[in-house]
Amino acid sequence: MYAGAVLIPLIVGAAMGMDQKHLAYLVSIDLAASGIATLLQVWKTRYFGIGLPIVLGCTFTAVAPMISIGKHYGMAGICGAIIVSGLIVLIIAPFFSQVVKIFPPVVMGTVVTVIGVTLIPVAINNMGGGQGSPEFGSVKNLILSFGVLAIIIILNRLFTGFMRSISILLGIIIGTVAAAFMGMVDLNSVGQAQWIQGLKPFGFGYPTFHVDAIITMTIVAIVSLIESTGVFFALSEICEEPIDKKALSRGYRSEGLAVVVGGLFNAFPYTTFSQNVGLVQMTKVKSRRVIYVCGFILIILGFIPKISALTILIPSAVIGGAMIAMFGMVVASGVRMLSKVDFTKNENLLIIACSIGIGLGVTVQPALFAKLPVMIQIITNNGIITGSLTAVILNIVFNVLGQKKSIEEIDRPNEKVAVSLEANQK
Repeated sequence: MYAGAVLIPLIVGAAMGMDQKHLAYLVSIDLAASGIATLLQVWKTRYFGIGLPIVLGCTFTAVAPMISIGKHYGMAGICGAIIVSGLIVLIIAPFFSQVVKIFPPVVMGTVVTVIGVTLIPVAINNMGGGQGSPEFGSVKNLILSFGVLAIIIILNRLFTGFMRSISILLGIIIGTVAAAFMGMVDLNSVGQAQWIQGLKPFGFGYPTFHVDAIITMTIVAIVSLIESTGVFFALSEICEEPIDKKALSRGYRSEGLAVVVGGLFNAFPYTTFSQNVGLVQMTKVKSRRVIYVCGFILIILGFIPKISALTILIPSAVIGGAMIAMFGMVVASGVRMLSKVDFTKNENLLIIACSIGIGLGVTVQPALFAKLPVMIQIITNNGIITGSLTAVILNIVFNVLGQKKSIEEIDRPNEKVAVSLEANQK
């Protein structure tokens, strides 16, 4: 989980042009906020917390949208959008178990696929040494980036269980050590970093609010809620703790609150880490006390700048090699969602084709809608928004309004979740 947690601030911070000092601070607040978000979910109260062994962190589906928002509005715009999207999640939490039915796999798989594909260029730029780097594409950078990718692949091929689960972290560590021998790592920043550092809300400035940014992050939040629903049911079965509609609402509220906390600390939107399902299944450790300890460790790490300073030593090429694997997994997750879709229906094929086509088209050529009014451009200038809205609208046209079927029949791939909800309600 740590590798996934620290890579996101490094990627977003680098895209925002932050120096090492600010990058280290961003890593620190991200770790602390992840810990707080985790405690909010595992601590079950009347209104918040699903009470399952769940760890929260920032989802990679949020990376491309945050970078896009940050280039236009800075960290203040990112945080404003995160805060509002978290509040929206809090509002819709009691109703989301019903709303989720209009977001079947054909919609969510398409959205996640578009998000993943838009991340790949970021990874390629880092593999070359970072956009604008004078040594972009040098032999050293290529050896490092492809070497890290090779290590990740080899570890996944030769090992199972714990070693496989930390393959990306090991790849980054080995790649950084190799970079140090190549003279590409400067340890001065670690020596200059303090041992203890305070964290405060709005460390990068007060949030600003922009309609297009809010829409983008709200879509990301909805995607995250869909993924979290699957994690909730999976862990419920593994831990033999049945969950009902009220438990789901508490889980959704905690996730919304975690997103708001991330925005208040100028950090990121936090969601359930699905990797944790495999870890619980593998280790058979189902105790919430373990997750409490994990949350507190993350908070403590956030107050130790030297650890964050070690993290930012990782060269861009090393990060790029790991990013190819991780961002490729985002695409693979979208494809996996789409594998549940009935491809014999031409309507589903058309939904996927049009949504991905429009989403990627706008990403490649954002000037397509430059002649339209500014208020319309707020929506049309972002490929993720256009692709997502296209998928939702076409799904309603073809599968909701165009068929005399119930929502459960339309959302057949999610039938297990729907049946579980109905059974729990009874």
